[in-house]
Amino acid sequence: MSIQHLDGPRVPPANGAKADRLVVFVHGYGANGDDLIGLAPYFQKAMPTAAFVSPNAPERVPGQPFGYQWFGITRLDPALLAAGADSAAPILDAFIDQELEKLGLDGSRLALVGFSQGTMMSLHVGLRRKVQPAAILGYSGALVAPERLAAEMTVRPPIALVHGDADPMVPVTRLQEAVNTIGATGLPVRWHVSRGVGHSIDPEGLHLGIGFLKDAFDGALAEGVAG
Repeated sequence: MSIQHLDGPRVPPANGAKADRLVVFVHGYGANGDDLIGLAPYFQKAMPTAAFVSPNAPERVPGQPFGYQWFGITRLDPALLAAGADSAAPILDAFIDQELEKLGLDGSRLALVGFSQGTMMSLHVGLRRKVQPAAILGYSGALVAPERLAAEMTVRPPIALVHGDADPMVPVTRLQEAVNTIGATGLPVRWHVSRGVGHSIDPEGLHLGIGFLKDAFDGALAEGVAG
């Protein structure tokens, strides 16, 4: 079976430097690669040798000419989320491998940064990679198929999750569920609740995420650290 090829906007390392790390932004439902690539300059200030890419998800959202989805979703039904993530995972996984190969980087020099449905995909794919990523950072998301995680998890990267407590799309309770499930495997998770923030990334959450990724790439974190 052929794997669908993804593409999206990219930002190279600053000042023509050779990339020594790759950050893959994984956008949410109804958005596209342009939605998160705008964060690259903020991360780049802390990590000037990072390359950034933000692929468009594989499916168009019906009725939205510029919207993409990793899988169709109308509600947070556990079975539908699991089936959708399973379907899209090989596509995102193959894209990550291709981008790493282009840059001549090992899989350990990868970080996944997701938002909403993109966080679901980042956790689903990132925790099942063959080579342990440097980090997984997720905003406003959830853990798909939590009952399968312990049996299917192949790597133990540092993880940080950020969520607004006023999120009307993905309840903040999904953050604690993810933290508890991942923690039950023995892998602690950094987490932060943004007070009064809805389904978005606030400046504090962005700042914390940038610091987390820099520390992870610099080897300042062991396994995930509770926070």
